[in-house]
Amino acid sequence: MAYFSVIVPVYNRRDEVRDLLASLAAQTMKDFEVIIVEDGSTDPCGDIVEEYSHRLTASYYFKQNEGRSIARNYGIERATGEYFIFFDSDCVIPDNYFATLDAALKAHYVPCFGGPDAAHSSFTDVQKAINFSMTAFLTTGGIRGGKVQMEKFVPRSFNMGYSRRVWETVGGFREMFSEDIDMSTRIRKAGFDISLIREAFVYHKRRVDLQKFSRQTYVFGMSRITLKLLYPDSMKLVHTLPAVFVIGVVTLVLLALLWHWWAILPLAAYVLALWITALRSTRSLKIASLAIVTSFIQLGSYGVGFIKAFVWKILLGHGRNIEEEIAIRKGK
Repeated sequence: MAYFSVIVPVYNRRDEVRDLLASLAAQTMKDFEVIIVEDGSTDPCGDIVEEYSHRLTASYYFKQNEGRSIARNYGIERATGEYFIFFDSDCVIPDNYFATLDAALKAHYVPCFGGPDAAHSSFTDVQKAINFSMTAFLTTGGIRGGKVQMEKFVPRSFNMGYSRRVWETVGGFREMFSEDIDMSTRIRKAGFDISLIREAFVYHKRRVDLQKFSRQTYVFGMSRITLKLLYPDSMKLVHTLPAVFVIGVVTLVLLALLWHWWAILPLAAYVLALWITALRSTRSLKIASLAIVTSFIQLGSYGVGFIKAFVWKILLGHGRNIEEEIAIRKGK
């Protein structure tokens, strides 16, 4: 019986699953099983999983579409390992990932961990720019596994894991946006330690379409208000910064148009700082320039979603019964 159970929810992601399984098959340590849960896809990947059956201990399940959290819970219930690892289908795993993770847990065991993500050299320039905007201190405050953080580390479902005992105590994921933050909060409130294992990173493709990326970050902003309603003490200063950014940009632009062009200088200074930081990080003029676009999309979309949800759910009081709005399919 393998010690680690890798659980991956999938919805119409054949090519991504192929890349993920190829990277898992190349692992230097083999003490893990892989569970792929197809969440009602119209373009299933069972044949791809079968291709890797001679190189991996892999199981494939097809179920009706109910959402990624329900799919993860479905996989957990069928896992045989003592420690569950969660990846997104758009991840590629470095070949020493499990060897690194195993060594870290043996040196200092923790019942729940998360790891950072990075951009692989094969990713497109847009993917690398998006990766920068989602991990840089100037855009997220380092809350997604960076070296400097403005908030206590919270594992994300593209690269996190917890023990069977945690699951038996806390239960599964809830079907909601930002379900990984909700899960991590419940784990911490139950008294379990959570750690960041920096060396256990994954390559995360993220969105390759800027419109989809905008929609994704917009939902992140809205879900942050849901999390505040569920956990009133969870809101930190860093979470409000995108909303401040949106208000600040609008204010500076209006001042520049109606008063004096100098008003735009703080925004120009921020853009320059972004570009220099991205250039140092990516060593590419093109990616650094794209990173300005993706950073503004990320901050703007998140900020607008945050403001809209704040007004609707808090100021207008439509979030009073937030627990009833969340479909708790598996566990609390």
